[in-house]
Amino acid sequence: MSDAIQCIVGLGNPGPKYAETRHNAGFWFLDEIARRHGLSFRSESRFSGELARLELSGRQCWLLKPTTFMNRAGRSVGALVRFYRIAPEHLLVAHDELDLPPGTVRLKRGGGHGGHNGLRDTIAALGSRDFHRLRIGIGHPGHRDQVVDYVLSRPRAEEEALIRQAIDRAADQLQAILEGQFQQVMNLLHAKP
Repeated sequence: MSDAIQCIVGLGNPGPKYAETRHNAGFWFLDEIARRHGLSFRSESRFSGELARLELSGRQCWLLKPTTFMNRAGRSVGALVRFYRIAPEHLLVAHDELDLPPGTVRLKRGGGHGGHNGLRDTIAALGSRDFHRLRIGIGHPGHRDQVVDYVLSRPRAEEEALIRQAIDRAADQLQAILEGQFQQVMNLLHAKP
């Protein structure tokens, strides 16, 4: 499998103030993987993040939560992929997605940043946009002037339940994601429930 995933980055903001906010959906995804596999994150200053190592069916994958704040996530991602010599096509970045409703999760490779500061900084740091993205729908507040307050606030209970269900569905596909079976995963995740 040429596109096997060697590192999954979850985008979010560090600290308890942001832990439950929509912008931290990427962190929620990694936390769910860690919970299912009994992993704990440890602080790694050289990568400006928290790191865990997942081993699944003979495959190894790094899980990274940058502690740099969203708009500087590339510093953390870049440091890790350079250190472990991970090519962009072996990287999956999980992030919140305004353009998808809560309960939706999409997998794709490449593309722009769509105004997402974490993606923008990651693309700049890697010098490539050719990595995989797990787009976790959080919905849109309706007007662009409301976006910052929206992503930095906690979703309503029913929205959070939908977001967490989408994260669960994606986490169920972890083995296939690590093996690079993206079309199979897309067919499952993108199907109407």
